[in-house]
Amino acid sequence: MKALARALGGISLLALTALAALAVAVALNLRTYARLAHEEPVAELAFQARGPQRWQATLTTVSDLSKQSFELAGDEWQLDARVLKWRGWANLLGLDARYRLERVSGRYRDIAQERSAPRTVYALGEEPTLDLWALARDYPDWLPFVDAVYGSATYLPMADGASYEVTLSQSGLIARPQNAAARAVSGPAK
Repeated sequence: MKALARALGGISLLALTALAALAVAVALNLRTYARLAHEEPVAELAFQARGPQRWQATLTTVSDLSKQSFELAGDEWQLDARVLKWRGWANLLGLDARYRLERVSGRYRDIAQERSAPRTVYALGEEPTLDLWALARDYPDWLPFVDAVYGSATYLPMADGASYEVTLSQSGLIARPQNAAARAVSGPAK
């Protein structure tokens, strides 16, 4: 009987240790996402022409003020993000929606050119070993506190000297021109 009690105690200890390790892994994974409470700026993009349909893009990430440069091909830029939204009780515990910028790419307006011309796509971070976004998407019943998991993207034309601000709201990414060069190519008639 004592051996059975010790075995059950050992199994319980292992289960609790495994749960604690999982909680730590989830917490560490959440740190790879930035908090989203309201619409807030997430990035700025600026462009310089390098040739026909070739652009030097500078992406400044608002959360850590890091700058990255990319050479993009095409007529338009696109920025993609992953977003996690929580159910009401998780929000009460302080879990605001979270996001992680995923990739930046160039795209062509002409579909035929998009299919045949060189594509430029850059990852904006490394894939974590444990990714809560992927787990919530693949196993929604395992994570009942996750309300929604979705990707969001925004795109606008590239132009020499153009500058854009990208914000994220609960409904997704929003890009806005920040200077005359950007407004000239992204107005409602374009």
